[in-house]
Parts: sequence; C-alpha cells; structure tokens
Amino acid sequence: MDGPNAVAVSAEGFGLKGPRGWAFRGVDIDAEPGALVAVEGPSGSGRTCLLLALTGRMRSAEGSASVGPFRLPKQLSAVRRISALAHVPGVTDLDPALTVEEHLRERALLQRRFDGSLRTLLRPRGMGVPPARAESRAWGRAAASRLRIDTALAAAGLDREALPKGTRTAVRDLERIEALRLSVALALIGRPRLLGVDDTDLKLSDAERAQVWDLLRSVAESGTTVVAVCSEAPKDAVVVSTAPRGEADEQSPENPETDKKETADALAEAGRA
Repeated sequence: MDGPNAVAVSAEGFGLKGPRGWAFRGVDIDAEPGALVAVEGPSGSGRTCLLLALTGRMRSAEGSASVGPFRLPKQLSAVRRISALAHVPGVTDLDPALTVEEHLRERALLQRRFDGSLRTLLRPRGMGVPPARAESRAWGRAAASRLRIDTALAAAGLDREALPKGTRTAVRDLERIEALRLSVALALIGRPRLLGVDDTDLKLSDAERAQVWDLLRSVAESGTTVVAVCSEAPKDAVVVSTAPRGEADEQSPENPETDKKETADALAEAGRA
C-alpha cells in the first residue's frame, strides 16, 4: 500500500484508570515499525481501553508510551492524526442499512474534506484559486478518492465481485469476516501509520481467524503498524497481555456484552474518540 511510514510503538508501566478502577496497568511494549502487535487477554481485562489509549483516544493515568515521535499522554491529538481504528464496537460501527459503496464514498469524502481543510490552513491568506484550476483540482480529487478506495479495498482483501451484489451489497448482508474487512478498508482510506483493530477473532472459525491474521500481517508488511485485540495471539506477533499479573492465566469465554460495556466505559473516560 502506498504512503504511510510505519511507526514504532513502545510503553513502560502504562496504565489507565476509569470509573470502575484500573482498566489496565503495568503494560510494557517494545514494537518496531511495521510490527503486528497482538493485545491478548480475557474479555473485560482492558484490551479495548489499551487499544484506544495507544491510538490517542484515551488519556492514560500512569507510565508513558510513544507512537513514533509522539509521546502519550501529552500528544494525544498528534497520535490521533496518524492512527485509525477498525471494528471497534461503539466507535466504528457500520450502518447495516447502508451499502458497501455508500460507506466507502462517505469515508472518502470525509477524508477529502479533512485533507482540504489542512491545505486551506496552510494556504497564504487572501490567495484564491482560479475557476479553471479549481475545476481541474476537483476532478483530480475525485480520481484520488477512487484510487484511495481501490487501494484500501485491495489492502483489506475485500473483493467487490465476491459480494452478493458487489458494492451495492448492504452491510446487513455481509458475512462477519467481510464486515471486518470493510471496516479495515474504511480505516485504511486515511492512510494511517498506526491501525488499531478490535475483536479480531470474535465469533470466527479457525479458518476465518487465520485469514484475518494473514490480512493484518499484510497490512503491517505494507507499511502500517498494526495493534490488534484478540483472545489468542499468533506466534509471530509482538504479544502484549492485559491479564492481571500474579493471577491465574485463565481465559474467560468471549462475551460481547462485556466487551461493549468495556468500550462504553472507555468512551466515557476519553470524552471524545
């Protein structure tokens, strides 16, 4: 995939405290640029909170972390600008009534407006754009948006032709792994340097889980550092555990309601995401 330069992710004694006490604490990370980082632990152990903290969506309470040149928690906004989230319940939920194409166009439009706002801020005051040049730029932006969508779909491994109605397929008609791939594609449209993915293996078969890890490896190898929440990490990942230290390492069953509550608490603590 074109564009982003992967960033290193590190943390030392990293912890976050919410309304119910410590979401996680004592987390250490040492991941090189382009790494696949797996956040492993039982449901309710702070996995989603750690994901949101590392992507600048939550403010940590102790320790420190860095994403590329930016330090957490001091530079939350800078980390948010270079990171993106996918498949996070309560944060990146897909609209089941919209089609794949509608989701992609909406995200590309939002990204284009964001990019345009940055260019406007950087343009010298009083300097306008001639109409002919503006029209040419508009055509160029549309072509660039199409290229971003195509590139993101390819990187996420979402094949238009394999969907029941192509990109006119409604999200409600997608298989679980197809919805995950779409969420990843939407995140990649912004060309992030760090991608955070939640619930990578929830309710997936062993074969589907293998496909998801192949996808995330490919994204990492293409130049975007990946942090992924899971119940069981692959052997080749940089593994970060949120399981409480000094306690029996017992994996509780996957519980979507527990994960949703964990995310809801995370958003309340973050204030914005």
